[in-house]
Amino acid sequence: MSGLTHFDAGGSAHMVDVGDKAVTHRIAVAAGRIRMLPATFALVRDGGAKKGDVLGVARIAAIQAAKKTSELIPLCHPLAITRIAVDFALDEPASAVRCTARVETRGQTGVEMEALTAVQIGLLTIYDMCKAVDRGMVIEDVRLLEKHGGKSGDWVAAGGAGDLPRDG
Repeated sequence: MSGLTHFDAGGSAHMVDVGDKAVTHRIAVAAGRIRMLPATFALVRDGGAKKGDVLGVARIAAIQAAKKTSELIPLCHPLAITRIAVDFALDEPASAVRCTARVETRGQTGVEMEALTAVQIGLLTIYDMCKAVDRGMVIEDVRLLEKHGGKSGDWVAAGGAGDLPRDG
């Protein structure tokens, strides 16, 4: 299991010991999108969905998901998250909504999984709220865009991080 940190020398799964790691400011940014029918997109854009403000509910769901990541993914550490920013961008020509999540902490392990979980749950919430009118929506392109902090330093996906939510 060379290189996979969640397995011990005998091949058994374990939670990585981060006790000796330095506490650093850690940031992760992830994004993804959901494509839908143009009529569904109009409901989301105009706030006309039967269940209410789709993007407002999806934002809260994404934030909550980032906070609960260690409860969902068995080997993730519970973290004291210091900041979560979730942004939605409307892409009318593609009838799609892009979700970007930025998660920060000051700790001994990174927040990549928290950012990815936030994006997935934000997009799934949009699906849930709109499925009555469009069961064919497609969630796609969910990926880590960048991470900062820790022993491995900075990493940015090829092509850059795009439209990231910043302080404000």
